[in-house]
Amino acid sequence: MNESPQMLADPSITLPSPLTREQSDLVLRLTQELDNSHLWWLSGYLAGIARRGGAGPIIDAGASAPTADSNQVTVVYGSQTGNARKVAESLFADLRAAGLSARLVRADVYPTRELVQERLLYVVISTQGEGDPPDDAIGLIEYLDGRRAPKLPELKYAVLGLGDSSYADFCGIGRRLDARLAELGAQRLFDAGEADLDIASVAGPWRASALEQAGHHGKTSGPAAETPTPIPPAVSASSTHTPASPFRAEVIANQRISGRDFKGPAYAEYAQPDKHIRHIELALEGSDIRYEPGDALGIVHRNSDALVDATLDSLSLSGDAEVSHEGASRPLREWLAAHRELTRLSRPFLAAHIERGAGDLAQLLEPGRSADLARLFNTHQLIDLLQHWPVDWSADAFVASLRPVTARLYSIASSRKRVGDEAHLTVDILQYEAFGRAHAGAASHYLAQIGEGGEVPVFLHRNERFRVPSDTGRDIIMIGPGTGVAPFRAFVQERAETGASGRNWLCFGAQHFNSDFLYQREWQQALQRGELHRLDLAFSRDQADKIYIQHRLRERGRELFDWLRNGAHLYVCGGIAMSKDVHAALRDIVAEHGALDQEDASAYLTDLQSGGRYSRDVY
Repeated sequence: MNESPQMLADPSITLPSPLTREQSDLVLRLTQELDNSHLWWLSGYLAGIARRGGAGPIIDAGASAPTADSNQVTVVYGSQTGNARKVAESLFADLRAAGLSARLVRADVYPTRELVQERLLYVVISTQGEGDPPDDAIGLIEYLDGRRAPKLPELKYAVLGLGDSSYADFCGIGRRLDARLAELGAQRLFDAGEADLDIASVAGPWRASALEQAGHHGKTSGPAAETPTPIPPAVSASSTHTPASPFRAEVIANQRISGRDFKGPAYAEYAQPDKHIRHIELALEGSDIRYEPGDALGIVHRNSDALVDATLDSLSLSGDAEVSHEGASRPLREWLAAHRELTRLSRPFLAAHIERGAGDLAQLLEPGRSADLARLFNTHQLIDLLQHWPVDWSADAFVASLRPVTARLYSIASSRKRVGDEAHLTVDILQYEAFGRAHAGAASHYLAQIGEGGEVPVFLHRNERFRVPSDTGRDIIMIGPGTGVAPFRAFVQERAETGASGRNWLCFGAQHFNSDFLYQREWQQALQRGELHRLDLAFSRDQADKIYIQHRLRERGRELFDWLRNGAHLYVCGGIAMSKDVHAALRDIVAEHGALDQEDASAYLTDLQSGGRYSRDVY
C-alpha cells in the first residue's frame, strides 16, 4: 500500500521550535523531493533522532567525541549484556592513562563513513546465541558484509570476541568480523582473542597486547594527554552485591502460575509434559539493589544433590575426596554443588573428554561439523556425556576441566515504584525426560525448591539498553511470549506509577489459553484501569493450525506500522529463535505498509535499533 503520510502534521513528532526560515525551506524541499516510500522511512528515523530517550550515550568517549585521525586509536564495542562494554572501557582507560589519543564508540553509532580514515581500530564484540551479533552491532556487521564496505589497506586492527563455549559457534561473530576486516585489506596486528565465560583470562592478555601495539602508533601532545576524557560509568548506579558477594534475599512468595498443580520439589517429579512456570517474589530490604524496569537479577544457584550424586556415580569418585584447584581446597562434592557447571557442555570439556578415550566424539570437532556439535550441546547435559561415553577421570582433573559455575539472569517482573523493596521474577522451570532419566535446569530447579522464608543469593545485572522511554508521552509496543512477558509487567507498572500518557500495547503468546496465560487477571485489570491500551494474544496449541505471536503481528501490521511511524518504541523479549521470527515479521510489515523493498525495510529496523526505539532482550 502506498499512501501519503502526514508526517509533519503528526503531533507525536516534535520539531525544534521555532524553526528558522532556512530550516523550514529545507524541510519543505525534502518533503517535496522524496517519494512516499522514503517519507515513510524518514518519519520513523527522524522520530528516533528526536526522541532518543532511554537509549544511553551515543558516543562513550565523552562529549567532544572526536572523529578519526591518523594518530587516534578507536575502540568500538558491541555488547548484549554489558560484558563487552566493560572490557572496551577498560582498554579505553588503559590507552588514555598511557597518554594516547583514543575514543570509545558503541557499534550502533559508529560513523561508518570514517572507517576509511581509521589507522588503528580495536573491536570488542560478543556473540549472541549461535553466531548472531549483539543488537547494537547488527548495523555495523551488515555494513561490513555489504557492497558499500570500503577497502582498508591503511587500517591496522585487532578483534576480541566474547562468547560461550557451550554454543557450537563459539565467538562466531568475533571470528567473522576478524576475517572480514582482513578481506577488506586491513592488517591484523595479532590473532583475535576468544574469551569464554571466564573473560579475564583472555581479555587481560589481549588488552596488554593492544596497549603495546597502540604505544607504537603514537602519543598525543598537549591538553588531551594531560586531561583524559572522563569515562562514563557502565551502569547508572553501583551495587556492592556481585556474583562473588551476593545479597541473600528472602523468598516472600513462590507459586506456580501455569499448568496443573505442582506436586512437590523432588527432582524426580520434573519429568512433567506441561509447562511449569513460577512467580517468585524476593525481599530486597537491607540491600543496595536499586533496579530499573528492564534490569535482571542474577541468581547464584547450587546444583541439585541428585545431579551431584549422579555425576559422582558415573565417575566412580567419592564426594569426600579433597580437591585443590586455583588456590582453593574443598571436597569434590562441594566443588560440583556450588562451584562448577554441571548442566551445560562446553567445547573445552568435550575436547578433554575425547582425549581421555571418548574417541567416537572426535569427529564433532572437525571443520564442517558445527551443526552436529550444536545438536549435541542442545540435547545432552554433562551427565549424559559421562554415562554414554564413560572414561576415567581423576577428581583433580575433572574439576580443572569444568567451567566455573555461571550465575543465571532473570528479567525482573516488577517496578520498585509499585512494589517497593521487592523484586518479582517469572521463572520457567526447565524439565524434561531424556536418555532414560529426568533432566532439569540448574537455576530454575534450584528456585522451584525454595519455599517462603528461604533465601536466594542474588545480585543486580543492569540492562541500560532495555528501558522505558524517558519521554513518557511515547507509545510502546511490547512483544513477549511466555516468560518473555516478565519485563513488560515491570514496564506497565512503571508507566502507570509515573503517569505516562503514552499508550501501552502488549503482544503475548503461549501454548494454551487455559493453562499458560501468565498474569491474565493483572492484564485484564490493567486494561480496565487504562494502564494497558491494547492486548493481542496468540495461543499456538488451542487450534489445529498453530498460531504464533508473529502471525498476530502480521494481522495487525497496519496498526503496528502506524504506531512505529508515529514514534512508538518497540521491545521484544524471549528466546533467540522467537526473536528471529518476530524480526522477520516486522521486516515484512515495514516493507508492506511502508512501500519499501526488503533491504530498505531491514535498514528501517536497524535505524530504529540505532535510535533506541527497537530494543531486544533475547536469550
